[in-house]
Amino acid sequence: MASQLICSETQSRVSSVLNRDVKQFGKKFMFDCNEETCWNSDQGDCQWVLLEFPRSVKVSVVKLQFQGGFSAKTCRLEGCCKDGDFTELSQFYPEDNNCLQISSLK
Repeated sequence: MASQLICSETQSRVSSVLNRDVKQFGKKFMFDCNEETCWNSDQGDCQWVLLEFPRSVKVSVVKLQFQGGFSAKTCRLEGCCKDGDFTELSQFYPEDNNCLQISSLK
């Protein structure tokens, strides 16, 4: 049975915030379950989200939702043990729409 890995102790960092406007577009809006809000990155290549979980996790599915017209072309999931080097776990290629997209990992 799958469970939600994001919890109140999950720490997050992001590559950027649109116009540095964290009040309107900050990372806190990524997981707030409000369809009216979202995290917005600034423009540029290689935007990222880093999640640090309070315990070891096994990721089997990634669910993403973009604003239409602003989707990433390629997404790469990387993982590591505490203080370890990141290793690529999977790549997926989201569609450019605002539908919830689900990628199962191998």
